[in-house]
Amino acid sequence: MKKMISLLIVSLSICISSFSLVYSASFEGTKRAAEQGDADAQYSLGLFYVLQQDYKQGKEWYEKAAKQGHADAQAGLSGLYYLGLGVRQDYQKARQWCEKAAERGHVDAQYALGSLYYLGLGVRQDYQKTKLWYEKAATQRHANAQYGLGFLYENGKGVRQNRTIAKEWYGKACDNGFQDGCDAYARLNTAR
Repeated sequence: MKKMISLLIVSLSICISSFSLVYSASFEGTKRAAEQGDADAQYSLGLFYVLQQDYKQGKEWYEKAAKQGHADAQAGLSGLYYLGLGVRQDYQKARQWCEKAAERGHVDAQYALGSLYYLGLGVRQDYQKTKLWYEKAATQRHANAQYGLGFLYENGKGVRQNRTIAKEWYGKACDNGFQDGCDAYARLNTAR
């Protein structure tokens, strides 16, 4: 359980900290574009403020972009609500924004949403929905989601317990550089 919480926090942190300025122009150019309603610029400006630890400003710009359907901004806003940065911590709002990003195909949000269902944060605990969202992320080579699926199959959470399938998912996580997946694969491989 603690590992799942850690993986969720890491995934949400990735949503917040993945940095790419859309405009190579100056900060002022990005700000002008954001003020004119450009969702990419709004997201970039929100990310700039979040990285400066001005979470309230970051939240304002993320929210403007998120309302226009910007998946990275939706995921970032989810992370702010999950961690309580610049806003009152609110798992339901974190889940709502995370779900919007996940439905738009945001792989980190898909994994994070699965984890919220696993932990029952902002939603009723539901291992079958955990599996659904982990599968969406895992098929996009998300190593943490692949590991999570291995864990579900190994422990029979929302699925019929199946160590063979668990080992396959752990192996995929390992192949994608996730050491815990390698360790779990080796453990299942030696425990016959």
